[in-house]
Amino acid sequence: MSVKVGVLGAGVMGSGVAQSAAQAGHQVVVVDLHEAVLEKSKASIYQNVRFAGFYQKDKQLDSVDVVMPRLTFTTDYAALADAEIIVENVPEVWEIKRDAYVKMNEICGEDTVFLVNTSCISITKIGSLMKRPDKVIGVHFMNPVPMKPTVESIKGWHTSEETIQFTNDFLGSMDKKAIMVNDLPGFVSNRLSHLLMNEAAYVVQDQVADPKSVDDIFKECFGHKMGPLETADLIGLDTVVQSLDILYESYQDPKFRVCPLLRKMVEAGLHGRKSGQGFYSY
Repeated sequence: MSVKVGVLGAGVMGSGVAQSAAQAGHQVVVVDLHEAVLEKSKASIYQNVRFAGFYQKDKQLDSVDVVMPRLTFTTDYAALADAEIIVENVPEVWEIKRDAYVKMNEICGEDTVFLVNTSCISITKIGSLMKRPDKVIGVHFMNPVPMKPTVESIKGWHTSEETIQFTNDFLGSMDKKAIMVNDLPGFVSNRLSHLLMNEAAYVVQDQVADPKSVDDIFKECFGHKMGPLETADLIGLDTVVQSLDILYESYQDPKFRVCPLLRKMVEAGLHGRKSGQGFYSY
């Protein structure tokens, strides 16, 4: 299977998706509003592909000189017009998502399949914006995308079996499998994991333990590879807060109320790994 792939949003997740698709042999166009973000994405993908063989020794991977020409980077939405499949990775803010899909609805053909890389926003709600809601499906990639073999796939109200099969074939071309769930905000992974990260922030706020102790308990007592606060730093504390706000708004349940310490850190610009400081320094 080889298709033209559009990747909207060139942040950490979008770059990972673009890298995985290009390594799988697909032609990929990466679209972002900012040239600086695109340049950072291109440099990051180049370095990751160059050293991929050290981390994936069990795979026969194409060289960086073969992979990079499959990638195009642009700020022009029109470059998505002939994409057969688009993976959207814009921030978890409804107004930003909505505007992106309204634009793509005007530009793209009726046969384009849209993969919504979201952790919380309803796939059915996004589908309601589109000419073909049956072509909209949620695919929640995990970070770092090239290293994670499984995704959470979300079936919207109108998502067709044809779209599910096409998406599974595309994911299979990247050696990934999908675990299918139904559409309610947060789905499975974030509805559970964000409660854990939020409560871990409360533990630090209440001075029960410092971040390292919290994470060490999860790693050394429970056998988790990462603790909840390390995970929050990796995802981005701003993204965690945005997702919790969506969950709170969607369910009107106080258990999703954002920890004040977590929101304060985001307001201070402490967004985790991407800013160099979160619960830990990087």
